[in-house]
Amino acid sequence: MEQPEQFTRTGKPAAEVEIDAALIARLLEEQHPDLAALPLEHVDAGWDNAIYRLGTELAVRLPRRQLGAQLVEHEQRWLPELASRLTLPVPVPMRVGEPGAGYPWRWSIVPWLTGVPADMCEPDASQAVVLAQFLRSLHVPAPDEAPPNPFRDVPLVKLTKVDGRLDRIAQRTELVSPSLRQTWRSAVAAPIDQPLTWIHADLHPRNVLVERGILTGILDWGDMTAGDRATDLASLWILFDDDEFRRDALRVYGEVTPATLLRAQGWAIFCGSMFLDSGLHDGDAMLTRIGERILRRVEKAD
Repeated sequence: MEQPEQFTRTGKPAAEVEIDAALIARLLEEQHPDLAALPLEHVDAGWDNAIYRLGTELAVRLPRRQLGAQLVEHEQRWLPELASRLTLPVPVPMRVGEPGAGYPWRWSIVPWLTGVPADMCEPDASQAVVLAQFLRSLHVPAPDEAPPNPFRDVPLVKLTKVDGRLDRIAQRTELVSPSLRQTWRSAVAAPIDQPLTWIHADLHPRNVLVERGILTGILDWGDMTAGDRATDLASLWILFDDDEFRRDALRVYGEVTPATLLRAQGWAIFCGSMFLDSGLHDGDAMLTRIGERILRRVEKAD
């Protein structure tokens, strides 16, 4: 079966619209004039969204391609309902922007959360327990109308392009060991044996905020869906090196089956291989570094 675009591409996708401070200023003047005088500062442009800081307390989040526009609408619909039960801060949309000034999609004004992405300031090992508490607060049954996600609400066996990524990485690094490949094969074979829940579905280091080693927020909720909790539990390998603290975190999280732990490691391999393959392809040192760290953490875990 051919995989969705998000699973097959190599490298960061091009923006489908040009986003700059001048465009945002026009949108604010048209739709939120009380905020239009606040200073704007470019923060980041990910695969799906551009982020600008607005004054000191707010941020503007604008999709840079059609797929991202759909994800922002998921955040606008569902994050206000989820946020009250979560144990870490999340950027609940405070205002919703509409198409305008030549820009074609809805966009959001969200609170500015303190901290920097976890690839720039890694969390202390003790924060694995904090993350587990957050995941326990998130992983509850989702309503029938929860947004579908053809990219993340899929079993690992559907991610057939991961083997090709690992092959490409093996040609350029020594990170793809026989044991890493065996972990991937075991994860693919592990059945989904726990109920589906709400999941964030994209808990990589760029979406986790850290300040002085402490977790301060979880960003980018557009992929949220009802799915396999292992997709999120992978973050315990993606973000942390220490096996002892990881075991503590899993005890705090609650009952997790051996098959779920295998699938979580598989999702970590998926994430690490995606970052590393894209980073090597684009010559992007940041993505390369993130991918290397993740694959090393899965490889060394006991």
